[in-house]
Amino acid sequence: MDPDLLKSAINTKMPFGKYAGRPLLLLPEPYLVWFKQQGFPAGQLGSQLAMMYEVKLNGLEEMLMPLLKNKKY
Repeated sequence: MDPDLLKSAINTKMPFGKYAGRPLLLLPEPYLVWFKQQGFPAGQLGSQLAMMYEVKLNGLEEMLMPLLKNKKY
């Protein structure tokens, strides 16, 4: 994983849906599992969501929390 891509994905805000405006790192795991089952969207957002799915699957969320830019969530 490229560290710059990971940091960007962590801080990207979900652009639509129930969790719009929430950083991808803070999306609930069941939401990411649903995307995995349905198919991630095409493009950069899909790649970032897939990356966050892997982060959650491997229990790395807490380790990456310090990389969040806005910690008010």
